[in-house]
Amino acid sequence: MGFWDKSLQIFNCLCDHGRQGIRRIAQQTGFSKSSVHRLTQAMERRAVHPESWLWETEDGRQWLTRLVAATLYLFGLKRGVGTDTMSEFFARLHLETHVGCSPSALRGVRQTLAQTSVETAQAWEKQATTTGEVREIIGAVDEPCFEQMMLVCMDLKTGYLLLEEVAEDRTSTTWKALVDERLKALGAHVLYVVSDRAKALMQLAEQGLECLSMPDFFHLVHEIVKGYSLALGRRVRHAHKALADAQGALARLQEQPQATHDAPAARALVETRQAEVTRWAKGPTPYRRLLESLSYTLHPLRIPDSTPQTSAQVASQLYTTLEAIAVFAQDHQLPARPAALTQVRKQVAAMSALVDCWWQGVQQDLAPFRLSPRWRQWVHECLLPMTSWGYQVARTRCRRRKATMQGA
Repeated sequence: MGFWDKSLQIFNCLCDHGRQGIRRIAQQTGFSKSSVHRLTQAMERRAVHPESWLWETEDGRQWLTRLVAATLYLFGLKRGVGTDTMSEFFARLHLETHVGCSPSALRGVRQTLAQTSVETAQAWEKQATTTGEVREIIGAVDEPCFEQMMLVCMDLKTGYLLLEEVAEDRTSTTWKALVDERLKALGAHVLYVVSDRAKALMQLAEQGLECLSMPDFFHLVHEIVKGYSLALGRRVRHAHKALADAQGALARLQEQPQATHDAPAARALVETRQAEVTRWAKGPTPYRRLLESLSYTLHPLRIPDSTPQTSAQVASQLYTTLEAIAVFAQDHQLPARPAALTQVRKQVAAMSALVDCWWQGVQQDLAPFRLSPRWRQWVHECLLPMTSWGYQVARTRCRRRKATMQGA
């Protein structure tokens, strides 16, 4: 029996029978008097805060274990927070008497947790491959550089990291060798690969894995945002500053009776600046709506009525929205960013191809079932919109977008 198990048993004995002598506690627990004396003294040293008694209970001890493991995993392993910072965090929670909070102790637990996580993942992978089922994966690949260059491949369906390897060579040959090894071990097949438009990553998908290569939608929107959002924000700030300056100048003139002849011009300037503020204040709203329409459009179902659409229809709508963004920028005299829009336009066709790929998957899933025309109509008009938009709603945080999708 370990240290904490003995302490828990003594704590429960004290809770059940009240304060007792060491001899009596030893008789009830079956421990030696020296052990009881040592453990009760340790409990008294730990009871330095009002909440200390809670951590002596079984539920409190389990919660502490969960807290330490969750903190080390989420902040230490996933976010790279140092053990010194986490040690200070635990100390501020008054846990230093119940948990090994020193940086060296936390470092050892973190290493054990990392090794256990790897072993658990390997056991799960081995268990998953025993059935012989071929699993479909939607791959996302990237080449982040932290202390070293890494090749990362993740399954977008589950968020599971299939590959995380340090490699200086980032050619498609290196990528294919590493990914093929993991796919063979997992018995998996890649439906399509999402990536930035690095040539090696595109070759990995189109030539190596022989699947669809999808642009990352985030990168496309980011290209547009870099081109216009900052400029639009600067115009709004400058308009407000110009209005404040004009109002200040008018107030100073009104305090000087000899300058009344200049007041009408100052008032006219304030009105002009106010009109500019009103104009620029309205600018971000249509701009955001245009950006939102890009995300609404890239879907196998139309947002207004949930009718099916093809890749060609989606591409046409995306091109129209991009043209509307260019017109908006021109009307508001924003800096011209033709290179950004050109780069996005080049990737519209590849991005829209996802829609036809999705419908092909639907047909493959429905092929084994012998559905009557009425049931097939129900699947396309009721089941697919409900499940598809429901999935999107669950992933969306914006209330306005949630409401729009729920009404589709």
